[in-house]
Amino acid sequence: MLIGLVRESVMQCFCHTCRAPLPSTIATVNRRNIPITKVKTKPRTYQPKRVQFVTTEVRCQEKTRGGVRYEVILGEPDVKADPPKKKMSPRNFVSVQDIEDKLKAAEERRQQLESNKMAALSAKMQKIEEASRKKDEQTSQFITATRQALEQKMGTVTEKREAYITDLKTKLKDHIENVEKTRHSLEVQADEVRMAIEEKLKIASIQRDENIKKMLDRLKEHNLRTIEKQKSVESSIENRKSEVINLLENKLCIAEQIREKEIQKKLEQAKKNNEHLTEIKQTLETKKTEQVQKLESKLSAAEQKREEEIKKKLENIKKREKHAEVVRQNKAVLSAKDADKEGEMVSSG
Repeated sequence: MLIGLVRESVMQCFCHTCRAPLPSTIATVNRRNIPITKVKTKPRTYQPKRVQFVTTEVRCQEKTRGGVRYEVILGEPDVKADPPKKKMSPRNFVSVQDIEDKLKAAEERRQQLESNKMAALSAKMQKIEEASRKKDEQTSQFITATRQALEQKMGTVTEKREAYITDLKTKLKDHIENVEKTRHSLEVQADEVRMAIEEKLKIASIQRDENIKKMLDRLKEHNLRTIEKQKSVESSIENRKSEVINLLENKLCIAEQIREKEIQKKLEQAKKNNEHLTEIKQTLETKKTEQVQKLESKLSAAEQKREEEIKKKLENIKKREKHAEVVRQNKAVLSAKDADKEGEMVSSG
């Protein structure tokens, strides 16, 4: 504790107004971690805090080259005096009369506020009533004005409608008269046209009968001609049929001869093919027998080799079993020797 106080008092300023930090604390702070603050244009000075310090005296003495000794002499401790107590202000005692007066004043203030509120509300209600009255007057005026305007419009509309109807009636009368005139003229024209059509129909019927008679005569002549032509065509067709039949019989005879020749050729070719197939079958059977013999010889050789390999493997397995038995016996001997040695060590210990 004393060493720390001495170190702080030596390393800091002796005026004790500026608490300069220790170099050890300065060294531990990294410059990169120091926050960047804005430079204040107006420097502010603060009054140093009042701190109680222990009055000390430091004496320095150099005994050897490069060696320094410090002596610290502590002062006597100051006795702290108790701070003076503050005087308590006397309490104000409130009487019942004062309380009643205050309550009466508060009641009067409340009544005054209520009366002010009621006056403001009455003024607002008067304004609202006046506004509603004005609104009703405006609406009544608007209704009367619109009713008068509508009545005027209806009068003009009725007048216009009556004039339009009378105009339409006159136009319809003129139109009906024109229609009657045109209808009468059309009826007269229709009668004239009907009479002309009847006359034309009579003339047409007479001409039609004459034309029918002429057509019947022509058809009879045409039928006679067609019968004659049909008979001549049938005779020519029969002659042609006989000729065609003779030609077909000759062609059939020739085709029969050609077919018999081709059948004989195909039979000879089939015999040759059968002989060739028998030869091929014989060659294939001989080849099969040869291949089967070769495969049997290969299988027998492979079987012999497999038996020889199995014998070799069995011999190797027997040798390994013998070697493993020898190794097992050697291990048992060695373990017995180790057990004997341990027993001797235990007995000697």
